[in-house]
Parts: sequence; structure tokens; C-alpha cells
Amino acid sequence: MKRFRLLFLLMVLLPLLGQAKVIKVLAVGNSFSQDAVEQYLYELAAAQGDSLVIGNAYIGGCSIDTHYDNLLNNKPAYVYRKVVGGVRAVRRKATLQSIIRDEQWDIITMQQASQLSGIPSSYSNLAQLKRLIQSYTTNLHVQFMWHMTWAYAESLTEERFAPYHFDQREMYSAIVSTMQNVLPAVGGFVRIIPSGIAIQLARYRLGDVLNRDGFHLSYTLGRYTAACTWCEVLTGKIIDGNRYRPATISTDEATICQEAAHEAVFMQQSGRYMVF
Repeated sequence: MKRFRLLFLLMVLLPLLGQAKVIKVLAVGNSFSQDAVEQYLYELAAAQGDSLVIGNAYIGGCSIDTHYDNLLNNKPAYVYRKVVGGVRAVRRKATLQSIIRDEQWDIITMQQASQLSGIPSSYSNLAQLKRLIQSYTTNLHVQFMWHMTWAYAESLTEERFAPYHFDQREMYSAIVSTMQNVLPAVGGFVRIIPSGIAIQLARYRLGDVLNRDGFHLSYTLGRYTAACTWCEVLTGKIIDGNRYRPATISTDEATICQEAAHEAVFMQQSGRYMVF
């Protein structure tokens, strides 16, 4: 009888233990979150048995200050991109409040506009924005994470690169320094998603070829590297060896991108950011 009961319990519990993890994540972002989460991320998680519901509150080039003003005044300024079951739906003229309330998000990520990412004074409204977002969440256990964005390509000559003297290393160092000084003062960010480290590490092995226009990521290697980084942080599973890669990326390239992402997560958790 005891043996029968044990077998019965195993029959009931094993399917439950094998169930895929379902994680709902919302990025309060811009085109850099679009680069990171709207392609490849769902497929990478699915390849390891997990399922993501992915939301992106999108305005191109949107800064912390603009997000704060939009939420404070309930402006219908967003393109809401949502990936469910691997299918992306788009809703225009959405308010950030409605996007936050659309799901019981497990994780909400925040980030700064890329050109401001290494300028500490541009983060003055971050604490207020975070509190306001939290006031509209429907999940009492929601976790906040910070998306560390990447430095521009060395070849970029646009004015937005001028504050960093058109120097990739200077911009990367400024992003690291700003993040390390600002985020602890704000508090409440349980993890950092180190896309900026992963891109820098991948550049070391692949060359400075991970951007399509100097600042946005390339459609293949750049976006795939960022998605690998997000996947490892969100799911807690090591990305190395993940079976998914788009047809546009070779097996060797996918391995490099996955290794860069995993090393970036390890470095960030160890408090190491400098890769030069």
C-alpha cells in the first residue's frame, strides 16, 4: 500500500515539476529595449522549456524624464508591443498606466535613453518614476530590474556621441560608473540585465560589428547577444548550449554570443564590469 501511494504521488507530482516556467516581463523602454526583447528572447526561453509574456512600452529614444512625465499625466504616447506565444501584437496610442495594468507582470525593467545613460544628472527622476510605476502594478510581488545598455560603435559620428568624446571606452566606463552610483541610491532593483557588458565582450571576439547604425544593435549578432543576456537573467538558466539560433547566425557565432552573455551575467553578479 505504501509503495502504491508513493507511485501515485510521483505520478501526480512529476508532471508539475516538469512544467515550464511562465514569466511575464515588461520593459519600460525605447528602441534599445526593442533591440533586446522583441526578437529571439521568446524563442531562446522556449528552447529551454520556459515561456515568456513580453511587453515593451515603446517610444523611440525615450528618457527617464519623458517616461515620468507621460505616466504622471497619463499621456497616450506609447506603442505597446506584446509578445505572447511567440506572436507579436501592437497597440498604438497606449498610456503607460494601461500597459502596466494589462498584466500581472512578474518583472518590470527600466533603462535610460542611450545618449544619457552615462550622465548621472539625467537620473534625477528615476526614484519618482519607479515609485509611480509600482503604484499602478497589479502584482504585489513584482520585481524591478535595470537594463544596462551598451556603448556606441567607435565609427559613430553623430552628435549624441559627443558627450563621450566619440570614444566607446569612455562611454562604456561612464555607463558603468553612473549605474553603480545611481542605482544603489534609488534602491529596489533586484537585478541588473548586463546587455552592455555582453555586447562589449562580444565585440572583443567578433569585432565592432554588433551595431547596424552605430547605436542600435545589428539584426543578427547584436540582438541575439542581448536576447541571450536577458534570457539567462530572467529564467536563471545558463544560456550556454541553448539550442535556438536564427538561421542568419552560424553555430560558432551563436556560441560566441551565448558565451558573452553568460560571462556578462557572471561578471555583473561578481561586481566586475570592466572588460578592457
